[in-house]
Amino acid sequence: RFATLLANHPWFNVKVLAASPRSAGKTYEEAAGAKWAMDEPIPENLKNIIVKDLNADMDEIVSQVDFVFCAVDMKKDEIKALEERYAKAECPVISNNSAHRFTPDVPMVVPELNPEHIEIIESQRKRLGTKRGFIAVKSNCSIQSYVPALHPLRKFGLKNVLACTYQAISGAGKTFET
Repeated sequence: RFATLLANHPWFNVKVLAASPRSAGKTYEEAAGAKWAMDEPIPENLKNIIVKDLNADMDEIVSQVDFVFCAVDMKKDEIKALEERYAKAECPVISNNSAHRFTPDVPMVVPELNPEHIEIIESQRKRLGTKRGFIAVKSNCSIQSYVPALHPLRKFGLKNVLACTYQAISGAGKTFET
């Protein structure tokens, strides 16, 4: 999904794509292969980018980018370690993963609602010993869908909400036919 969202983005220019050693050295099109699940094809400007090894090529990756978007399929402790390695290499990390969502000094930012949460980054930088590197996470997909609609209702006394989603079911691997 990141690939389609960033393909022709007016602010971001994708310079590097990185993945596990299994995909490293292949073009993005070869690495994605049959796993590509989007309705639209792989964006033309990304197809022929040679995928880097997210661990072995970290120094090279960090030297070529201003920051990284991180969305990986790994165990949470491995994700935490990976994201902290990039942050400690002075590369900001914007994470789509849940691994750091409960790390006290990692902000979970919904820009329209809580931009002030980025202020905690200074505490995180002290802990990590960085000047530029940090980790920030986005909220999960269910929260980002209903919280923006509920947020303005707080001024009318809204205090409690019961929200039910199929997120846990799909997260466990259940698919739905449409």
